[in-house]
Amino acid sequence: MTAKFVYAFGGGTAEGGADMRNLLGGKGANLAEMASLGLPVPPGFTLTTEVCNAYTRAGGSYPDGLRAEVEAALAAVEKTIGKTFGDPDDPLLVSVRSGARASMPGMMDTVLNLGLNDETVGGLAKSSGDERFAWDSYRRFIQMYGDVVLGVEHHHFEDILADHKDAKGVSLDTDLDAGDWKNVAGDFAAKVEEELGAPFPQDAKDQLWGAIGAVFGSWMNDRAITYRRLHDIPEAWGTAVNIQSMVFGNMGDGSATGVCFTRNPSTGENAFYGEYLINAQGEDVVAGIRTPQPLTVAEREINGGDLPSMEESMPGLFGELDTVRQKLEAHYKDMQDMEFTVQDGKLWMLQTRTGKRTAKAALKIAVDMADAGLISRDEAIRRIDPGQLDQLLHPTLDPAANRNVLARGLPASPGAACGKVVFSAAEAEALAAQGDKVILVRIETSPEDIGGMHAAEGILTTRGGMTSHAAVVARGMGRPCVAGAGEIRVDYNARTLTAMGQTVGEGDVITIDGGRGEVMLGEVKSIQPELTGDFGTLMSWVDEVRELRVRTNAETPEDAETARKFGAEGIGLCRTEHMFFDPARIVNMREMILAADEDGRRAALAKLLPYQRDDFIELFTIMKGLPVTVRLLDPPLHEFLPNTDEEMAEVADAAGTEIREVKARAASLHEANPMLGLRGCRLGIMYPEIYEMQCRAIFEAASEVQKITGEAVTPEVMIPLVGAKAELDILKDVVDRVAAEVREAGGAGVEYMTGTMIELPRAALTADAIAETAEFFSFGTNDLTQTTYGLSRDDSGSFLDTYRSKGIYETDPFVSIDPAGVGELVRIAAEKGRATRSDIKLGICGEHGGDPASVAFCHKVGLEYVSCSPYRVPIARLAAAQAALGVEALVNA
Repeated sequence: MTAKFVYAFGGGTAEGGADMRNLLGGKGANLAEMASLGLPVPPGFTLTTEVCNAYTRAGGSYPDGLRAEVEAALAAVEKTIGKTFGDPDDPLLVSVRSGARASMPGMMDTVLNLGLNDETVGGLAKSSGDERFAWDSYRRFIQMYGDVVLGVEHHHFEDILADHKDAKGVSLDTDLDAGDWKNVAGDFAAKVEEELGAPFPQDAKDQLWGAIGAVFGSWMNDRAITYRRLHDIPEAWGTAVNIQSMVFGNMGDGSATGVCFTRNPSTGENAFYGEYLINAQGEDVVAGIRTPQPLTVAEREINGGDLPSMEESMPGLFGELDTVRQKLEAHYKDMQDMEFTVQDGKLWMLQTRTGKRTAKAALKIAVDMADAGLISRDEAIRRIDPGQLDQLLHPTLDPAANRNVLARGLPASPGAACGKVVFSAAEAEALAAQGDKVILVRIETSPEDIGGMHAAEGILTTRGGMTSHAAVVARGMGRPCVAGAGEIRVDYNARTLTAMGQTVGEGDVITIDGGRGEVMLGEVKSIQPELTGDFGTLMSWVDEVRELRVRTNAETPEDAETARKFGAEGIGLCRTEHMFFDPARIVNMREMILAADEDGRRAALAKLLPYQRDDFIELFTIMKGLPVTVRLLDPPLHEFLPNTDEEMAEVADAAGTEIREVKARAASLHEANPMLGLRGCRLGIMYPEIYEMQCRAIFEAASEVQKITGEAVTPEVMIPLVGAKAELDILKDVVDRVAAEVREAGGAGVEYMTGTMIELPRAALTADAIAETAEFFSFGTNDLTQTTYGLSRDDSGSFLDTYRSKGIYETDPFVSIDPAGVGELVRIAAEKGRATRSDIKLGICGEHGGDPASVAFCHKVGLEYVSCSPYRVPIARLAAAQAALGVEALVNA
């Protein structure tokens, strides 16, 4: 741990800077950077992330020397401001905010107006000349401190405030005067004492340390833990705490507060964008308590609002803010998300950070900045989160489809979603776990809703603006969101929403369009995305940089065509078993399984051959000479057998046998552990006629396509689950014999390769011997992970989250490759394979092929290609380019 715990900023100087993000957190580092740039930043200081980790390890105790450093830093702020903390005549007030290395909006705790008590509230009234403002600030502080630090539930304060408004016959906070707020503050304090059995703390220093402990403690609250898990943020990073002198946006009509972006975070357009509120504090904007006003005239006109923009209401201050915008974007060379306050006509900057943005905006901003020479093309590639591309690769609403529009709100996060209406995060998670698609409908979201927001297809709120919690979190998650749909009335008790005289109940289906801010009844037709423009530009840069090739896992023409559209360079895994589940073929497949002898099996396989050959003709034609790796039959045979008496009778009839024979055969195929039983190459050894039929289909199809197109077709025949060289030797002889038979029967000569899937630890460890026969290895990391860990992918979900939360596994090993175990086996097999056969082709075809961290690992160990599902192809292409550029954040090895 460093000897220094506290870093000061403000007054044009700072002890830290933007390069100290790991120690000071994002907020603290950027406050220091803005202060060093000479921007108007209220003075303050940052307690480092190392203090957080020490505090957590020590069970809530602070390291020695911290209190003295805090006292000295606080004294420096007092000197700069000219006010004293706790002074009853003219008090210094501070905010206490979290600030982790990675932005975690709304996940941790904040306390504002700290330093107010029954005495200092009078001093604030005197120094500000506004008694109403002083008592409003005090009641806000009691409410926030009571909730965040003391644990008094938020609804107690809301109920008291509602009672006061009802008693006065008003509905808005602005209708309450100084006397009202004084009474509210008194009732708030009384409620705290009632709940806790102790009065609300009056000593400013005690308040400060209570708030510091609460913010550090909030690093381990449930919503922060959930957010870190969803965004792969390590617990060990910790959070910093920023203590900063307060500036007030609620001191009258000459004051304001707001949130803004240097570019549009939804579209990426190079236009100033944001929201503000006159006579308000910052939480009023982001919490959706009041619907904010647009920053610019252009925004107001686009959204059709009638509230004046800041550009119109405060033109001079808007001009200052626009200058700051340009200065910060030029300095950071990226889109910034800024918070500001105007106090009595003076602009103060409270925060800047790299702004969260949609995938569409991220692409546009990166390409525009590269085209403008602000950043390089390589930097543009580094800027895009590969996982975020997923937002661009899924359907949107068909513009020509009928839309029964129920209500309109703000287009808070683009994209379209359709699902059943739910009104709570818990219900969203429960239904999503059952496979239902849901739309989470809330009056306004809060950080506690994070799990339900992640589970939902889309989010709809009736309150809040473009920078509300719902909007910011939805954009970060890539969830479509319509916010501030004020025409809708939500009744949580009745579980209904009502708009335009129509009522929608829980479970009813609605569609939302986050790009247009529309809410529609029922399901609206969607269309596939067109990847052009900025996407095409960036991907062309990506393809110039990456070294890894990217193939796809596909066995249907639809998947193959989709993958080609997304830039796939061949098929790395064609699972032939999927082709047999078609209703027209499954009966013949079952007939083959039930056959009493080889002749019976061959008769059934002859019926399957034309189907299989036609499948390969389609795939080879679509791929136009690109490599196609065909995995011969892999799963255990029982998976193809019927489960119902009706299906069994159908099979018996086709096979010319009795239903009891079908049942007996099914029973005979039962295995205690079928994934380690008669499957993969073992099927080919036991029933070589199955692999013979598949090879014949492959070579006849390749020969026919070559004759028709005049282009070479090079199939790669992959033998699955090989654990011993002898298995591959026997089955390669089958492949070679069938290829020769097809050629002798008049087929065009087809160049082909024979290889194996490395999915058993023994295969990896004996890869040098296997490579004597295999011309390529494809690492089947799904099964290799299962067999290395001794885990069932289908059954481990019940405990993997617990393992991750306890730090046993850093990530889900089925999502991101385990470099120390599974990855080490891949590395060993690659080295041994090359030692035997220098030109052996190496790739990966498990689900890891579309995971950015796993792609980076594959680059690191020198594989030639990765193969993934069609919609992951662009993600893998980008991840491969970033790996080539050395983006270490993606490499978990």
